[in-house]
Amino acid sequence: MEQMQFTAVVVLTLLTLKLLLLPAKVSGKAVVSRARWMMVIGIAVLDVQFLLQYMLGLRAMGVTQAVMLNLVMFVPASWIFSMGLLYLQRRGKISMVDRWVGGFSWAVVLSLLGIAAAIDGEPLLSDTPELRTAEIIASGVYLAMQGHYSFRHMANLRAMGQAMQDYYDSDMGGLLRWMRVSVIVLAVLSLMVPALIFVHSSIVLAPFSVIFFVGIYYVVDSFCSYVVSSAPGKVMEAEESETKSETESAEESEKERKEQGTDSAGQRHHMMVPHNMEALVEQWIAAGNYRKMGMKMPVTAGEIGVMQYQLSAWLRQQGKKYSEWMTELRIAEAQRVLLEHPEWSNEYVAQHCGFTDRSYFHKRFKEATGMTPSDWQVSHGH
Repeated sequence: MEQMQFTAVVVLTLLTLKLLLLPAKVSGKAVVSRARWMMVIGIAVLDVQFLLQYMLGLRAMGVTQAVMLNLVMFVPASWIFSMGLLYLQRRGKISMVDRWVGGFSWAVVLSLLGIAAAIDGEPLLSDTPELRTAEIIASGVYLAMQGHYSFRHMANLRAMGQAMQDYYDSDMGGLLRWMRVSVIVLAVLSLMVPALIFVHSSIVLAPFSVIFFVGIYYVVDSFCSYVVSSAPGKVMEAEESETKSETESAEESEKERKEQGTDSAGQRHHMMVPHNMEALVEQWIAAGNYRKMGMKMPVTAGEIGVMQYQLSAWLRQQGKKYSEWMTELRIAEAQRVLLEHPEWSNEYVAQHCGFTDRSYFHKRFKEATGMTPSDWQVSHGH
């Protein structure tokens, strides 16, 4: 048991140092820097918890003594660590509820343990029925807190993904894959914490501990890799574009509402889309402009001759995301040239149609048709 605790201290110390030693260019970004510091504090609190366990030998004293320290330290560590990820997702714009639900949960846990210790008439670290009951209730409070943050993480992740789908012309979901996995990992780890807190058997505790620390390592390591890459800038660019588009849409809707005296949301939505939108889009498609690589939605909207929010509203009417629509157009063009130019290589077809590379072209073509480009070409007589 002591060896496991010592290993935990070493691992958490190394992870803390990894976060502290991120390049200077990361610390220069306010949101990323603050998210990093939140994670540093969360990991450091967890590190102190295991160090105290190791130095005081609380596991050897009994389950209750170890449980009390675990709850007192785990709750703030999880709160601050979760806030770090939330801060990164929301670019610092966190609601008061999200900001303080962890602090409220910690206060409830401390109150429960304090009241139980006061009414049982025994020394603080005594093993009493009152304290055990308080610890069980406190564990439930911890799970509720983590449930809240897991829900918020998933909701923000979906919003980030949608913003990128409506901005970039290709699937950029890979940039957020680490975050998606991390949210799942943190949710699973939160369910494991009661086992880590209450289980006393080393045989059972060992595999749980390994999974727990591998999960923490993955989240921290992935966070470090993400923040030093260009990914945060790309995500922020998409979200800022979405915010700008929504602001322009709201302003235009309000202007038209005042001019035409209508409060109907349906009518306002209809007025967002120009009456000649279909003709404008068809003209743009006929010119083959969708075959250009890296066509972001604002650029496409400008070429079509409409505002970004108008193109976005039209796509919503079609039930499509911008990246999905662009992929459909490019797949249709690929099918045409595969039939008309069987001598063209797949690399050239991908480049001609606007796909970033051959492998991405193959992936999207197979998703759309169920076949590789070569198999599709053969099945259609070439």
